[in-house]
Amino acid sequence: MSMHIEMKIPGAAVSADPLQVFAPYDNRLLATLDTADAVAVEQALATAFALFRDRSRWLPRAQRINILEKTAALMAEQRDVLALAAADEGGKPLVDSRVEIDRAIDGIRNCIECIRTHAGQEIPMGINAASAGRMAMTQHEPIGVVVAVSAFNHPMNLIVHQVGPAIAAGCPVIIKPAEDTPLSCFRLVELLREAGLPEAWCQPLVVANLDVATQLVTDARVGFFSFIGSARVGWMLRARLAPGARCALEHGGAAPVIVADDADLETALPLLARGGFYHAGQVCVSVQRVFCQRDKAEQVATALAAIARELRVGDPTDAATGVGPLIRPREVTRVHEWVTEAVAAGARLLCGGEALSGSCYAPTVLLDPPRDARVSQLEIFGPVVCVYSCDDIDSAITAANDVPVAFQAAVFTASLDTALQCYRQLDASAVMVNDHTAFRVDWMPFAGLRESGLGVGGIPYTFHDMQIEKMLVVKSDAL
Repeated sequence: MSMHIEMKIPGAAVSADPLQVFAPYDNRLLATLDTADAVAVEQALATAFALFRDRSRWLPRAQRINILEKTAALMAEQRDVLALAAADEGGKPLVDSRVEIDRAIDGIRNCIECIRTHAGQEIPMGINAASAGRMAMTQHEPIGVVVAVSAFNHPMNLIVHQVGPAIAAGCPVIIKPAEDTPLSCFRLVELLREAGLPEAWCQPLVVANLDVATQLVTDARVGFFSFIGSARVGWMLRARLAPGARCALEHGGAAPVIVADDADLETALPLLARGGFYHAGQVCVSVQRVFCQRDKAEQVATALAAIARELRVGDPTDAATGVGPLIRPREVTRVHEWVTEAVAAGARLLCGGEALSGSCYAPTVLLDPPRDARVSQLEIFGPVVCVYSCDDIDSAITAANDVPVAFQAAVFTASLDTALQCYRQLDASAVMVNDHTAFRVDWMPFAGLRESGLGVGGIPYTFHDMQIEKMLVVKSDAL
């Protein structure tokens, strides 16, 4: 039986048609939600901006810590329920959704650590005639109203990455989750409010249409815009931000992995499969392009295909499932078109290459697709791994860099020199050695380069960006 979620914007009336949310695996109706029209969005912005402008209403650090501590405790108590709900609405297998909830809980705790450890600095004075008799220091203040737009693939943890730092920094936040997966977001906001956060400090909403979403993001009262999603939408919105608004954009990649001749394949292959097929490849740093020297490429691809065939694909709420559905049926169609195109152009299909249902696509391994095929140049965002034959490490690096995106990369090797060569020459913000490209802990910097994004993610870095550093200079004869 589906549920209905009412408007969570204080004082806003319902006037737009409700949003229906369906389970991606079997298309069950999970819930309906009130949607925000232009009037409701204006109410949310006015509420948040008035809160920010009235410094007497700012939440003290101790209160923010207390709210976040209680939120983490509530999430821990409800961990299994939250994980099952996230798996159902987002399609990530239950075993991985449990890990996501654990990460989200730890992310809330990370926000608390940020409050406790982030400090200003002393600016040197009294070091020449101009600075004599003065002292100076800085403190941090919230940047203003945060508007966050999120993605579907981590329906709880991504929200924590955007909302948690905003609350920790003292910013009122308006959060728009992906329309495919809004339920985890609304549940987190409920928990924050249960933990004592006043309603106006975090307002979740889904919007009636793109025009309303654009109205929300581009309003002059927005101090910081946080976006996780497609490059096309992210760059478009960034170009329309009001003067002075800061932003962080997290888009996708086409993550490369170099497997050197001396790599330990027994260790590497399970990691490559994990990084490529986790959440059906719907991860912005998923293993997509694997480069091997020519005499090893077929061996690596064949072994990857053998692992892929053994993965259980199906219901994400079943604890035995290894690969769940794609988020929408049209994504199954798109992925199949890309794979079919690559095979027609000369790629060898070693496994998969077919839809298993209207929502699930078989884990797929391609050997030597053309370098200009869409599977080689664009983010697949599906359970497809491509393996390429290269003459040497230098040509592998050149091919790895020959795409418009750059995010995380990896190399498998026993040689320190090879690892450092790849670290130095690969276009990436992070290079993993003997691990897959999708490795992440939430306190590390996480940044897309070129078309892959703008700014640096990771909870402490987002917390920093959602504040300004304000200086105090005191002139005194006593100094």
